[in-house]
Amino acid sequence: MSGTTTTSARTAGSPWRNWAGNVTSRPAREVSPASAEELAEAVRKAAEDGLRVKTVGTGHSFTSIAATDGVLIRPDLLTGIRRVDREAMTVTVEAGTPLKRLNVALAREGLSLTNMGDIMEQTVAGATSTGTHGTGRDSASIAAQIRELELVTADGRLMTCSEKEHPEVFAAARIGLGALGVVTAITFAVEPVFLLTAREEPMTFDRVTSEFDAMHAENEHFEFYWFPHTDNCNTKRNNRSAGPAAPPGTVSGWIEDELLSNGLFQVACSLGRAVPPVIPSIARISSRALSARTYTDIPYKVFTSPRRVRFLEMEYALPREAAVAALRELKAMIERSPLKVSFPVEVRTAPADDIALSTASGRETAYIAVHLYKGTPHRAYFTAVERIMTAHGGRPHWGKLHTRDAAYFSEVYPRFAEFTAVRDRLDPDRLFANDYLRRVLGD
Repeated sequence: MSGTTTTSARTAGSPWRNWAGNVTSRPAREVSPASAEELAEAVRKAAEDGLRVKTVGTGHSFTSIAATDGVLIRPDLLTGIRRVDREAMTVTVEAGTPLKRLNVALAREGLSLTNMGDIMEQTVAGATSTGTHGTGRDSASIAAQIRELELVTADGRLMTCSEKEHPEVFAAARIGLGALGVVTAITFAVEPVFLLTAREEPMTFDRVTSEFDAMHAENEHFEFYWFPHTDNCNTKRNNRSAGPAAPPGTVSGWIEDELLSNGLFQVACSLGRAVPPVIPSIARISSRALSARTYTDIPYKVFTSPRRVRFLEMEYALPREAAVAALRELKAMIERSPLKVSFPVEVRTAPADDIALSTASGRETAYIAVHLYKGTPHRAYFTAVERIMTAHGGRPHWGKLHTRDAAYFSEVYPRFAEFTAVRDRLDPDRLFANDYLRRVLGD
């Protein structure tokens, strides 16, 4: 399935923009290598020309983590499954493979990832490098499912790392922020495809927050959305099922996932942006529009949903025991402020993992994510949210908006110095640096 065409390179004429449209950069040239060897050559050539190197997938990060004025590598030709190892239960995937293609291909093979995020537009390298996660009591982020990584380092070498080979690099590079090299292939742990039963149910804010610990303990995957300006939440509990499969009906699924969650929500957000005072009224109506439903399907059809309404997002990872207090502070802050918030607040969880810069590194974690519709002034809301989250030792998602810097991260990540030491060794001249990495990792 891997691409075999020849690499392409061109001088960039138009600026690059991310999915949300809030980040723009103008690279000196763009390169689309068709193999790991061609990618390594592109890295060596950039170094010779004195140009920095960054890689971009589908641009779903809200930060400038992929922005560059040097060489922009697009892994569009590095796609597909290299090999499936049924004895080891792993699959090796080219770095530019979109998650949606991987999920479909794995399902055809009777396989699945154990856990995943709620969208699947990103490339596997982009998703893992920024710490994309779903929600899970026992199963962690996509990066935590990596068993081996292949990457091109700053000197143009192809390096493979795992728990046994270059383990210190592996501990850092699974969520490498693009700072350690360019990922060319990823080997994931997989398992036989299974069924999940999803139970979606409206609940009050007080009930969800008072029963949060119990619902987390009782369900393999629990998440909920709170609608600001209301006391309404929508909960989702996913648990493994013996079957049979019972996916949403064609019509009812379209009504919930397309008409309500995308079509009418787009209209509501547009109206709210134009006339902010109507947002609380819209929130009260829209928070009651989604009804309870239960369905059973294969994992990626349960975990993921279409997200067509564009927005900006900030997300913080907190110690799980601090989540309810922080959420109540967030609700109180919105209620006493003039802010009008049209997007629901999302709450998810993750177990502790052993990746140096994972937002769940070394601690049981809860995630609180806030969003605003694209084009809506976001600074006042996000600043107020960030103040609450940092007071609880929060760690911002690497691909979502925040204002934290290396000094802050050195305090909230016990293994921060371990990561920067690996970076110093692999990229001493900062070939892979940009303004974002200078802020979050230091010089």
